[in-house]
Amino acid sequence: MNEISMAQALNAALRDAVKDDDRVLIFGEDVGPLGGVFRVTDGITADFGEERCFDTPLAEAGIVGFAVGMAMGGFRPVVEMQFDAFAYPAFEQITSHVAKLRNRTRGALSLPMVIRIPYAGGIGGVEHHCDSSEAYYTHTPGLRVVTPGTPQDAYDLLRDAIDSPDPVIFLEPKCRYWAKEAVSFTRGKAPMDRAVVRRAGKDVTLLAYGPMVATALETAEAATAEGWDVEVVDLRSLNPFDDETVSASVRRTGRAVVVHEAAGFGGYGAEVVARVTEQCFHRLHAPVLRVTGLDIPYPPPKLERHQLPDVDRILDTIARLQWHDEPVVAGA
Repeated sequence: MNEISMAQALNAALRDAVKDDDRVLIFGEDVGPLGGVFRVTDGITADFGEERCFDTPLAEAGIVGFAVGMAMGGFRPVVEMQFDAFAYPAFEQITSHVAKLRNRTRGALSLPMVIRIPYAGGIGGVEHHCDSSEAYYTHTPGLRVVTPGTPQDAYDLLRDAIDSPDPVIFLEPKCRYWAKEAVSFTRGKAPMDRAVVRRAGKDVTLLAYGPMVATALETAEAATAEGWDVEVVDLRSLNPFDDETVSASVRRTGRAVVVHEAAGFGGYGAEVVARVTEQCFHRLHAPVLRVTGLDIPYPPPKLERHQLPDVDRILDTIARLQWHDEPVVAGA
């Protein structure tokens, strides 16, 4: 197998879906002849025609509303929001209609559609181009929310998302678009709603997703110098959440750290901490901690490195996990 980038893996998934299912349509801003800002749809219009992959006006609410109608009519639309914060004008369509139509019609109608959103930072972009907006979507019942951390997962998850009978918010970590690995195009790997242990360890579990998976793995390697054997779990599916895999890992290690780029206050990691604490309380040797972005609007490019969790910040947090029993000082 040849190594390909995450963007190329996503392109391959879209091509295979269009080829395998006449109901799959791809549309959004500049996804046609240009191939998208990040070239994820490169060449698809040329190879399959404008009937299958086409440009839309710059109107995100209209793009998603049109996709709702197409899905109700039996198609499987895959739409792109050009950047994370560009999706906010479509938020009412997503929360009021995409997420609720199956419930509203008592199951008579479903919306098999995928909303692709390039998200998070690490590319030197400015605000409106680097939001980590996952908590908005995971808080909305009726939506599946997934995010790949590797090129292989990009292919697998996107194929599964397009096949899903439910609407899927597909969050693509922009800073990993150019990461490469050997990718198999064979179906039947880990189901879309399951987490995956990327690295086995016995001392502490790092829980990460999307852009932070690679950072967590880098941290795990660096942690060996400190004498820590770190397990890395890639959540993959943010909603529904794979309690079984996550809890099994934390029960083995007894310690856990959640890592994400989004702001800490009210962030997705808070839900993960709550679930792990509730289900693993009697097996924990220390409180579950978080390493997150700062509680500020996304900073300008020259300050971006201070916003993003890195190896040093994660190692510092692991060091706070009460590794030695210390006497309790009265009044402290």
